[in-house]
Amino acid sequence: MEGLSFVLFDLDGTLTDPGTGITNSVIYAMRAHGFEPPPREELYSVIGPPLSDSFRRLCGVDREKAAEMILTYREYYADKGIYENELYPGITRALARLKDAGKILAVATSKPEMYAQRIIEHFGLSPYFTLVGGCLPDESRSKKAEVIAYVLAGLGAAPESAVMVGDRKYDIEGAAVNRVRSIGVLYGYGSAEELRLAGASLTASDPAAVADIILG
Repeated sequence: MEGLSFVLFDLDGTLTDPGTGITNSVIYAMRAHGFEPPPREELYSVIGPPLSDSFRRLCGVDREKAAEMILTYREYYADKGIYENELYPGITRALARLKDAGKILAVATSKPEMYAQRIIEHFGLSPYFTLVGGCLPDESRSKKAEVIAYVLAGLGAAPESAVMVGDRKYDIEGAAVNRVRSIGVLYGYGSAEELRLAGASLTASDPAAVADIILG
């Protein structure tokens, strides 16, 4: 990709597969507040969008109640769910290739920044990333476009010099708002159709293909 210096990565569904931990945390919060969770497969849709939006959609609650449920969600997630997670095969190698080629890497996630930093450290990925950006504990700066803008500013990166890599439409649409190119990954939680309709510049079948596109 021409003129590219900065690579922004989504976290959930792009760097790591958090399906078990996130859905277990949602189930815990829903039951604690008197809601019967749907089958786990239906809960994978919460991976990507802001958590407040997901609880409002799943449970039909208002923002205030959703905020209470988020606090309950974090009771489980902070101690257990955060580690019910695993790296996608080939991610570390792809990051090393990009870093060795002189690219500046960052994380841009709607997950609270403090959790994102813990996950990156837990998996030994800290040496690859110059900045880990996420939402604030009160769920402000949770929209992906806001996070991308925050990360670009923190890096001092011009939009035309950056690309956003993610697995859901929120990543692609957030990149477009910021006039940033995008790569949709097909191994996460978004479908090829979702990414295409969102306007992904390119798609990649695995982490190696992400590095190939960027360095090609």
